[in-house]
Amino acid sequence: MAPGAVILRHIAVTNTTPSVAHVLLYAAAASLANGAFLGGAGHTVNELSSWTSVQPGALIVPADGQAIAVVALAIPRDASPGERYGVVWAQVTSASRPDGGVVQVSRVGIRLYVSVGAGGAPAANFVIASLTAERTAGGRPMVVAAVRNTGGRALDMSGSLRLSGGPGGLGAGPFPATLGTTLAIGDTEPVAIALDRQLPAGPWNVEITLRSALIEHHARATLTFPATGAAQAVHIAPPRSHWLVPLLTGFAGLSLLALVLRGAIARRRRHHGS
Repeated sequence: MAPGAVILRHIAVTNTTPSVAHVLLYAAAASLANGAFLGGAGHTVNELSSWTSVQPGALIVPADGQAIAVVALAIPRDASPGERYGVVWAQVTSASRPDGGVVQVSRVGIRLYVSVGAGGAPAANFVIASLTAERTAGGRPMVVAAVRNTGGRALDMSGSLRLSGGPGGLGAGPFPATLGTTLAIGDTEPVAIALDRQLPAGPWNVEITLRSALIEHHARATLTFPATGAAQAVHIAPPRSHWLVPLLTGFAGLSLLALVLRGAIARRRRHHGS
């Protein structure tokens, strides 16, 4: 969003209980840490939450019913460029107890990822830096991918893994990646894929596919699962740059054009000479 821009978004709050719900709606701070998107405690404020309002701020939602609210996000004209994080909370609080018992507060939220700056949004990208075969304390094999955010936006990772070429030509998968890994800009975090306990140690040909929104990357390695702990990480070579292809194609095109022109000039000279 450019400084000075305003957007409106409609959100639906659904009550899945058999009782009327009194729901409080508000924006609060959020942050990224250790591969997780973390909503702030209570009404913690940051820049993004101060730019965000929710109307109405409270709803009475009937049992098994739904109500609509509007989220308005107004970026100040003097806002500095960069990405900010926040969350729009829907909160329900249990009634106060006369005996002084614990009051329960339940919240569910919608994440806010807002990049401020002129022009288009920063490009998002990531690389799979390495793959490691591990075995949990409970004996379950696992592949852990180290993923580095090389772009200008936070990423929410998902993906899957396939095994082939195992003992006796075995194959297995796809196995889903554990969700919940959020990569801050410039960070490297593990993405874990838990496998079947019955899998033999290997070696296996491993192919992992990871994605964030429309960005998708693949990595391959040969891994053997250790009896305990973690094996040595297998580093993944970065994708080869394809800039040489159009460059060589351009040189080939220029060379062909030069030959055509040279032939045309020679024919013209022979014509005039005769």
